[in-house]
Amino acid sequence: MTQDTLAASSGSPAGDAARWWRDAVIYQVYVRSFADSGGDGVGDLPGVRSRLPYLARLGVDALWLTPFYVSPMADFGYDVADYRDVDPMFGTLADARELIEDAHAQGLRIIVDVVPNHTSDRHAWFQAALAAPPGSPERARYIIRDGRGDAPPNDWESVFGGPAWTRLPDGQWYLHLFAPEQPDLNWENPEVQDEFDDILRFWLDLGVDGFRVDVAHGMAKAPGLPDVGRAGQAEMLGTAVLPYFDQDAVHEIHRRWRRVLDSYPGERIGVAEAWAPTPERLAHYTRPDELHQAFNFHYLTAPWEAPAMREVIEESLRLAAEVGAPATWVLSNHDVKRHVTRYGDGERGLRRARAAALLTLALPGSAYVYQGEELGLPEVLDLPEEFLQDPQRARAADAGRDGCRVPLPWEGEEPPFGFGATSWLPMPPSWRALTVAAQTDDPGSILSLYRDALRVRREHPALGDGPLRWLVGPPGTLFFTRETPDGQTLTCAVNMGTRTARIPLNGTPLLSSAPIQTDATCAVLPPDTTLWWTAAPSDL
Repeated sequence: MTQDTLAASSGSPAGDAARWWRDAVIYQVYVRSFADSGGDGVGDLPGVRSRLPYLARLGVDALWLTPFYVSPMADFGYDVADYRDVDPMFGTLADARELIEDAHAQGLRIIVDVVPNHTSDRHAWFQAALAAPPGSPERARYIIRDGRGDAPPNDWESVFGGPAWTRLPDGQWYLHLFAPEQPDLNWENPEVQDEFDDILRFWLDLGVDGFRVDVAHGMAKAPGLPDVGRAGQAEMLGTAVLPYFDQDAVHEIHRRWRRVLDSYPGERIGVAEAWAPTPERLAHYTRPDELHQAFNFHYLTAPWEAPAMREVIEESLRLAAEVGAPATWVLSNHDVKRHVTRYGDGERGLRRARAAALLTLALPGSAYVYQGEELGLPEVLDLPEEFLQDPQRARAADAGRDGCRVPLPWEGEEPPFGFGATSWLPMPPSWRALTVAAQTDDPGSILSLYRDALRVRREHPALGDGPLRWLVGPPGTLFFTRETPDGQTLTCAVNMGTRTARIPLNGTPLLSSAPIQTDATCAVLPPDTTLWWTAAPSDL
């Protein structure tokens, strides 16, 4: 029956319930677009707190909150001016504390963003650096250098477009791999290292369960800051070696942070948002003495084709097993076009998104759900120009991330659909059919599909401990089973082809992403459909 077996090493180890993160489903809350309690059109922490019952009913294990720290919002909070306080736009430190406490009371863990590669240019440290002379201790906290005559120190480019250096009035240049308002810190400076140790402890003491590390592949720069030697560097991210990303020295920073995390009870975790030129290098971020997880962008970018998807899944599980970490699976986030649209948009995109949800939640390891994907939200492609604020658009007009950040529709017939009195980005009137209220009692909705899938994932032993075993299936399909040592199984078949697929069936169907036909021996899957059932099928 089987072609091969992959040692998943990704489900929760038997008898070790504290290692919750190994098969957790983590829901990303983009705070400014989740729920607005203050009436200003921007989501906030009290808004998140008010919707915790929704998330508990959905069935996720943890929330990852995007930055809510004090910030001038040049990059929507990823330019931090004070890492130990909440921006008034999002609430107060007391609101953060109450949100953490309420989430824990409902069985939900809280992961917060930490942004260590750079600060805001309004941060007290950078303001002190601007006021200090060259060579001063204040400037040593950042990467500030003399230029080459009137030219920058090297040819590095910003991820957001243009040069990665800005000249100061006294002639020196400071590095910013993102916006000019986001100066890069100098992580060779012990003062920087000690400061972030203290920042981590501040939030751990407040009760957070972990950190998502923004630009975890940053911080360390190649000695001497050498030229890249070519333009178009943003297109090289995640595919080529760059002297300012994924340098070996970054791993010592993560080892230091792991020691901080391990000094606290309750399995506090670190999650790397890391781009690396190879999957093997990405796996380095989750070695036993480094971070616990790393986002699997290779899965996110895989095409909707069975051979390519299987290759990514096999490679992800193999590399995760080599370092003893769980694989992670993610379809969308606040930085990429929503997968309903990437998969074809309209009816086809939604069918594939439903099928992808069941595939993702059947795989060994930890899954991430970006807010709104459980509602089947598409990318908003026609936002009026006056609302487009993403600094990444400086690189290219179509590079903006505003379309995946449109606020969530909760209820009602007209925008802003219960998000608040208004919304900072306009919501399409067509979303009236996609609101939480419209989908909640509809058993055929994608929201109901997510709730059912998360319930089965939580209850079925094979989806916790069972390794993945590939089965022989028709062309264009992914076909695998997961089985516990005592023989409990859950089998998953995904038809990614253009024709119906007949799958042998000798068990009990549990969930399908679209209507299917079954008889005593077979299930007939339409294109872009996933089926879960109990008991392994017989050979084809």
